Amino acid sequence: MTRTTGKTGTAEPTRTGPAVEFTAAVKTFGRAGRTVRAVDGIDLTVGRGETVALLGRNGAGKSTAISLLLGLDTPDAGSVSLFGGTPDRAVRAGLAGAMLQDGRPIPRVTVDELVRFVASLYPYPLPVAEALGLAGVAEYANRRVDKLSGGQIQRVRFAVALAGDPALIVLDEPTAALDVEARRALWVSIRAVAERGATVLFSTHHLEEADGYADRIVVLDRGRIVADGSGNMIRRSAGGGLVSFDPAGRSVAELESLPGVVGVELRGGRALLRTDDSDATVVALAGLGAVRDLRVGRATLEDAFLSLTAAPDAVSVRGTEAA
Repeated sequence: MTRTTGKTGTAEPTRTGPAVEFTAAVKTFGRAGRTVRAVDGIDLTVGRGETVALLGRNGAGKSTAISLLLGLDTPDAGSVSLFGGTPDRAVRAGLAGAMLQDGRPIPRVTVDELVRFVASLYPYPLPVAEALGLAGVAEYANRRVDKLSGGQIQRVRFAVALAGDPALIVLDEPTAALDVEARRALWVSIRAVAERGATVLFSTHHLEEADGYADRIVVLDRGRIVADGSGNMIRRSAGGGLVSFDPAGRSVAELESLPGVVGVELRGGRALLRTDDSDATVVALAGLGAVRDLRVGRATLEDAFLSLTAAPDAVSVRGTEAA
């Protein structure tokens, strides 16, 4: 259904087409006399119904990308669209709901009053009782928001994000500062919303959340996308296997020349070799002489993340899971 404004008839964003589309988006800030490209030419398309995680170190560009996505800021170059329209129109139409990191509890209002007020601002809101139920806050709907625990407040903020019945939910570090039990409870609610067909885009510092709940993981580094794919595909980008040992003075150049090795790191007095053929790498190491404290395992998502974000010239990895 196409939504139109009552005054001009101008077409509003609809629930068709890609949920999110960044096209060569750039955002630059001036800091301490120097210019920083917080978002540096991002191209990203998120289809309807996908759950996508944004991963990146602090300052990688995650929060700036989310601000552009929600129309809180505008790109200096390129474009950002939601459902084929501008972000601000999508938000006004209730197509996009967000739970951001900033914000304090509103005093002297109940959970029900807050969600009901926010729902009244949208043209096609979700029934308040349904929003409260999906967010798991119905049992304390009549309690004051400023009297709730941190985990309960996060769930209330999620209910507020659902108030407009959005087709896209944007969550910026949704489980930050929550304990394990509260994190799990919130993810139960987020998954319930995703199962209803909503598109979910979330940023997180928790690699296990990205791996466990996202269809795709997009890794940002220095304002650029350096990986985009499933958790398994990104793990394979780290070489698939990981061989570690005491390097005993061997040079990085010598280790890089070994069969199967696709990357070398020296960390904590150990050499970590990312390899796509662990057997060949171990045999070649044995040929070099005594190797102390040898360990062989599979590369983890953390290994891949550290590899992708460690060097300024990190190789971009994009693709989909192999059949």
